[in-house]
Amino acid sequence: MAGSPQLTSALILGSIRYGDTSRIVRLLTRDFGMVSAIAKGALRPKSRFGASLQLLSEGQAHLLPSRSGDLHTLTAFDMTGWHGGLAADLERFRTASALAELATRFVPPMANPELFDQVLDAVGLIEAVPADALPVVGLRALWQLIAELGLGPSLDVCARDGVPVPHGAALFSLGDGGLLCPSCARGAGGSQLPIEAREALEALLTPGGDLPLLDERHGAAHRRLLVRWVGHHLGDGSLPALEAWQQAG
Repeated sequence: MAGSPQLTSALILGSIRYGDTSRIVRLLTRDFGMVSAIAKGALRPKSRFGASLQLLSEGQAHLLPSRSGDLHTLTAFDMTGWHGGLAADLERFRTASALAELATRFVPPMANPELFDQVLDAVGLIEAVPADALPVVGLRALWQLIAELGLGPSLDVCARDGVPVPHGAALFSLGDGGLLCPSCARGAGGSQLPIEAREALEALLTPGGDLPLLDERHGAAHRRLLVRWVGHHLGDGSLPALEAWQQAG
């Protein structure tokens, strides 16, 4: 980020109080990836920020880059949208919070417009979809964020030796990073993934494809798998929002 003031599209994914009058916000931005910025005076009664710094507000962030560290200054935030429907529905809020937590923790501070648009679209879908579609929409949003970060599971070729994995049930190994071919699966640790679960996981990781139909039991199993995957490949501490999302299912 250059030293002059910068304007970028942004989504607020976190906010904490700083001192008596300020806030530190975590912003997913189109041009700089994930950044932290201090909004000085945001808690004052007549703050120029008003109510714009709410979780999952979207808008134009005016950033003054830091000269010496990673904490920049947010001089203004022109809000263009606020997903109020998330606050009115606990399950929608849990799902969006899990997505925000993953992005906040693991998206790097570098430009990735495709990832920005993906998260923004996912938040809109989580707010708007019918209640019965919410669990699978949430699963797809989380898996596709993981895949966009380059950390999705290998489902077509063996995670050990790269040979194609035949269609059908297969062994899924967290440690190896996905499915194993029959040869590598002999004596390996992992969980047998039935063909229906494999096809559902493939659908969840396919952008724009048809969503799989998951009953409550299978939906809960897919949530557990995702949380275990994150814990093994991304986890470097507690992820309370993701855990709350998984337990609610």
